[in-house]
Amino acid sequence: MEGKETKNTVAAAASSSPLFSFSNSNASFGFGFGFSASSGPPPPPPPPAVEVLLSEESPVAAGELEPVVIDDSLSIYKGRASTSDVFGVKNSDLVPGKYEGGLKLWEGSLDLVKTLNSDIKEDRLLLEGKRVLELGCGHGLPGIYAILKGAVLVHFQDFNAEVLRCLTIPNVKANLLKESSEEKFTSGSVGFFAGDWSEIDSLLLRGDADLDKSTNSHENDTAYNGYDIILMAETVYAVSSLPNLYRLIKKCLRYPGGIVYMAGKKHYFGVGGGTRHFVRLVTEDGAMQSDLLAEVADGSSNVREVWKLSFK
Repeated sequence: MEGKETKNTVAAAASSSPLFSFSNSNASFGFGFGFSASSGPPPPPPPPAVEVLLSEESPVAAGELEPVVIDDSLSIYKGRASTSDVFGVKNSDLVPGKYEGGLKLWEGSLDLVKTLNSDIKEDRLLLEGKRVLELGCGHGLPGIYAILKGAVLVHFQDFNAEVLRCLTIPNVKANLLKESSEEKFTSGSVGFFAGDWSEIDSLLLRGDADLDKSTNSHENDTAYNGYDIILMAETVYAVSSLPNLYRLIKKCLRYPGGIVYMAGKKHYFGVGGGTRHFVRLVTEDGAMQSDLLAEVADGSSNVREVWKLSFK
């Protein structure tokens, strides 16, 4: 998600990065919210949490695939789906309670993939054999990248089941079924889940962070349940949703040893959230530590950041 920004292409933003290039320089990515945070009635209740099967790909065409070049040896392919075709909504990045922006490819998603790729190259991160959750996935590029780098399980979560059916699942198939059979991905290595952060944990892996850390239940750094790595990009735009997001992370992240990679705007003008607001929430809680990994100030949008979170 994005705050109200000057509209530029991600290709322009990526021109300053040696790890990204785009073969289609005319690809358009919007960066503005189509609503006022203080206008209108409160949003309706969120839809129930549901699992969306790989076989539930929507007949709504995702359009021609476009390559996102990660480095000389790897490209990730993505399709497109319009809000008009999927939701019957035109020229909007967000309709609270109905559509949370998952059909757009936001800059933070690319910043996140770039950081993951850099950390792997510098031996600071290992995705091979890991269990990964991508929150607010939209196109799902970070999660797809994780599978391509050897993650044993990746779960994709988005507020809207329609986004999963019309965009995430087609993107996963386009990237992963070229060299593997579909049976591999229906056997448990990939999962798709739609719903609000306040209740989606009922369908996801659960960690053990809620156990009493003062006891000896985690002697010798024994690995327990949950996801080894949680990925999220542009998820911290709305102040009201941050407590639910943080609680979900603590419920689902493996304790000890699990890590979170978070990418987003430093501040989202007009809606009040941002990476610094979320980090402040984490700091005040005291259960996790936060480390700034990257800052992107390329002039194409508000300052963007990538953070790593882990249990203390």
